[in-house]
Amino acid sequence: MLLSMFALIRSPHAMLCGFVLGLMLLGGTGVMAGVQVGTETQRVLDEAAVGTSNTDSGQETRTQRPTSTPYSGDLSIFEYPDRDKKLQIDRVMDLLGIVPGKNVADIGAGSGWFTLRASRRVGPTGVVIAEDINPLAVEYIGKRALKENLTNVRTVLGSSDDPRLPSGSVDAVLMLKVYHEIAHPVPTMKVLQQALRPGAKVGIIDRNGNGADHGLNHDVVVKEMGEAGYKLVGTYDFTKADGQDYFLIFQAR
Repeated sequence: MLLSMFALIRSPHAMLCGFVLGLMLLGGTGVMAGVQVGTETQRVLDEAAVGTSNTDSGQETRTQRPTSTPYSGDLSIFEYPDRDKKLQIDRVMDLLGIVPGKNVADIGAGSGWFTLRASRRVGPTGVVIAEDINPLAVEYIGKRALKENLTNVRTVLGSSDDPRLPSGSVDAVLMLKVYHEIAHPVPTMKVLQQALRPGAKVGIIDRNGNGADHGLNHDVVVKEMGEAGYKLVGTYDFTKADGQDYFLIFQAR
């Protein structure tokens, strides 16, 4: 789902949806005050997200392994029938502790397929942050959330090595078919820790592969996440019906 690389671009597209959060996500409950376009609140939130960027990440050791070329085609391919049932997305959210009132990040959100489902799960007292490094995906999700009146969704334009989530902002993260496209996973996942609240869970759903074939062996994921400061707390394979070989859950050590 991570699409073409537009690192560090603060495109006007990222500001399009301008969803207003009642609280700043920084330790708050994330209650939404309603939908407005181009609000000052969205600008402040975007600046807060940029402020979490780890400018020293370039000093980190880069992982040298094959990665897949990010998908750059029609976003609607992620919306195929029965995906909810095949992926068992409700069970995924149960295991990640996604319940009403929680704040969730959809990293590499693409079309927003998971964003919309998480939005309905967390309800009006929760927040879903849809992150992508492609401004066009950010715009797409913003328009979709406006159309469906999902007032608890906001968007963030990330960079190649930093999702740019506000510090201490999320209780759960899902990376759905995304991890194999991250060129420098260890420093990137270290930066992500800044956004995690105590006890937050990070879920990775992917398929086994060599890194360049839109998949990555799960043992490589476990190794890299360990180097980034995470511990494996759950391993599942019930997502295979949707073509995914594994669902791994991590927590920061």
